[in-house]
Amino acid sequence: MIQAAGMFCRGVKKMVIFLLYAILGVVVLCLAALVVLSPNKVKEVTDLNDAALDNSIAEKQFVEINGVKMGMIIKSKDVSNPVLLFLHGGPGMPEYFLTEDYPTGMENYFTVVWWDQRGAGLSYGNDIDCSTITTEQYIEDIIAATHYLAKRFGKDKIYLMAHSGGTYFGIQAVHKVPQLYEAYIGVAQIAYQVESERLAYDYMLGHYMKEGDRKTVKKLQDNDYLSEEYKKIRDDVMHRAGIGTTRDMKSVIKGVFLSSLKNREYSLVEKINLWRGKVLLSNHKHLQINEDLREKCTTFEVPIYFFSGAYDYTVNYKMSEEYLQLIDAPLKCFYLFENSAHSPFFEEPDKVALIFKSDIIKKQ
Repeated sequence: MIQAAGMFCRGVKKMVIFLLYAILGVVVLCLAALVVLSPNKVKEVTDLNDAALDNSIAEKQFVEINGVKMGMIIKSKDVSNPVLLFLHGGPGMPEYFLTEDYPTGMENYFTVVWWDQRGAGLSYGNDIDCSTITTEQYIEDIIAATHYLAKRFGKDKIYLMAHSGGTYFGIQAVHKVPQLYEAYIGVAQIAYQVESERLAYDYMLGHYMKEGDRKTVKKLQDNDYLSEEYKKIRDDVMHRAGIGTTRDMKSVIKGVFLSSLKNREYSLVEKINLWRGKVLLSNHKHLQINEDLREKCTTFEVPIYFFSGAYDYTVNYKMSEEYLQLIDAPLKCFYLFENSAHSPFFEEPDKVALIFKSDIIKKQ
């Protein structure tokens, strides 16, 4: 019996060792695959024959902005086109990598600068001074980046386009220094995010009740929309309800996380840093998006355009529209995208292109 027990233990030990080697093998294979998928080469802007255009630009650049090295990817079919600085959402969620699955085509009529803000993505660093990560500093960084781009491309003014969390900082920058901008485009424009979160919570509770998803309903009922636990489930329940990044993106893991890993224009270290930056900035105490902009920024000296998806509850589209109604500007327009959730420029790029070319660029 003792001999049998010994044989059993040796068998278990061999099985454990085999499983450990198997897991190690899978990890090695995954890392090898990630390395292969990370050649760190920015894709050129090409013609129909895949030949690079003579006056185009496609580069990843690192620039010192207010004392910090920050990264940006610049794409343009023609560098003489107007410059558009894109502010990503989050805080801390760069979006350029999604253009591989959701091409925007904006580089055809703009010199588009996909800039990663302080501490995010290409602008993440181990030596980042967290005390400088504040709303005020983010606004100053936008202004400094604008000065750099205007000088580099020989422009008096540029366009500023912000998405989601980026709109909180972007619209304040335009309010502060309007002379730097041709126009401001807010996509999923924040007005007062605390109220928007409540509306999203109520919508999802009703949605999952209709779906008969008792498990998700209980999760929501057990975690108030202002709670820390709600923040942990928020992205998942929003995407499954079709009100997340895009209308058809039901999984944030597959749609965002895995997409970031497979994009071929980043190095492996940059992909890791993207998520390190996201963790750093998501709940940073001095970067809370909680002020009511309807009481702070309502008078502008530049044209203001808001784009919203009809299925967007990540940032409530009705609140964005109501905010625009309060704004006094030389020109203002609200565009509702009937087939979009949170990211119309990814979901309905042809309509976005038409609006830019016929309404926004033409009128400057």
